[in-house]
Amino acid sequence: MGWWPNFDRAEVAADFARIAGCGLDSVRIFLTWEAFQPAPTRVDPDLLDRLVCVADLAAELDLAIVPTLFTGHMSGVNWIPEWALGGSDGDDRFRVVSGGKIAMAGLRNWYTDPAVGDAQALLAAEAAAALADHEAVWAWDLGNENSNCVIPPNRASARAWLARLTSAIRGADETALVTVGLHMEDLEEDRQLGPSEAADVCDLLCMHGYPIYARWADGPTDDLLLPFLARVTHWLGQGRGVLFSEFGLPTYRGADLSAERAQLPDAPTLIEEEAAAEYTATALEELRRAGCLGAMLWCYSDYDPVLWESPPFDLAPHERTFGLWRVDGSPKPSVAAVTAFVGTERCEVGHAEPWIDIERDEFLRNPRAQLPRLYGEYRSSRDHGPARTR
Repeated sequence: MGWWPNFDRAEVAADFARIAGCGLDSVRIFLTWEAFQPAPTRVDPDLLDRLVCVADLAAELDLAIVPTLFTGHMSGVNWIPEWALGGSDGDDRFRVVSGGKIAMAGLRNWYTDPAVGDAQALLAAEAAAALADHEAVWAWDLGNENSNCVIPPNRASARAWLARLTSAIRGADETALVTVGLHMEDLEEDRQLGPSEAADVCDLLCMHGYPIYARWADGPTDDLLLPFLARVTHWLGQGRGVLFSEFGLPTYRGADLSAERAQLPDAPTLIEEEAAAEYTATALEELRRAGCLGAMLWCYSDYDPVLWESPPFDLAPHERTFGLWRVDGSPKPSVAAVTAFVGTERCEVGHAEPWIDIERDEFLRNPRAQLPRLYGEYRSSRDHGPARTR
C-alpha cells in the first residue's frame, strides 16, 4: 500500500527477479489513487516516472504487467483520496483510509459525480500515455473490486463509466487492452456492473475468488469454487475470455499456530503451507480446464510485522500471510506448485455447461440464491463426470 511514495528501484528489481525466477510471467500492480492523483486535476509526474520505471524493470525480465487504476479497495480497506470523500456512498464493512488516517466521511460516487468522473478520466489517460506502446503492458485494469467502494445506481451509469474510461485509455494508446477487476460478490449480488456490462466494453473479463469468503463453499480449500466462478463469469459475460486475476490462501507454517491463535474470532482460518500448495496446484489445473486465459495468485509476499498494527492488518490478521514468499524472502511450498505448472497449455473454451439450467435474466433476478444453487448443480455434474485431476 505504501510502495509508490517510498519507491525503491532496487527493491522492485529484486522482487521482479524472484517472481520471474520461479516461472511466473505476469504481475498485477496497483496504482494507489491518492499517491498518483493528489488533486482531482493533477496527476503526479514523479509517480508516472516511477510507473514507467516499473514497466522497464518488468520488460527486462520478460514480465508482463497489469496496472490497476483507482485503488481504491484493497485487502478489506478502501484507500481514497481526501478530495474524493464527502459523499454518502461506501460499504460499512470496510474502513476508509485517507492521508494515512482512518476517515469517517462517505465516498463520492464516481458513477454519478461529474468531478470525480473527470478526475478518473484524467488519471486513466495520463497513465496510459506514460506507458503507451510499452512492451511490458499486457492490459489495464479499471479497478480492484470497485463495488466494495461504490455501486452504480443503474446499468446505464455503469456502462457510461466503462465506456468513458476505456476511451480515455485507448485515446492515449490505441492498442491497449482493458479489463475491470470483478469479484465473487459481483456474482452473488446484482451490483449493476457485472460480467455482462464489462463484456460490452472490455477486451477480457476478470474474476477474483476465495473459498474462505464463500459461506456456501465446501471449506476453505474448496478447489472447485474457482473454476465454477470462472465458468459463470464466462456465461454471464456472453462468452468473453476470463482471466482469473486473484486467488490464494492465508497460511501458517508447519506447527507454528501462533499467528492463527492471534486472529480475531471471526477472521478466516489460516491454512498450513503444504495444504495451501496442494490447493494451489489443483486450482491452477481446474482453472486451466475451465478455459481461463490465465490465473494470478494473491499475492507476491507476506507483509512485514512492522505493518501489522496498521490497517488493514490490525483488524484483519489473515491478510498478513497470503504471500507466495515469506517476509524473509524464502519461498513457500506453493512456489514449487507454480513452477511445476509453468508451460501447461491453455484449454480452449466452447463446451456447453449442462448444469446451467436457467437464463441470464432469471439468474440476475436473485443471484444470491441462484449462485449457490448452481454451484450445487456444478458439483453434482463433476461427481458424475470424468474423474477429477488431483
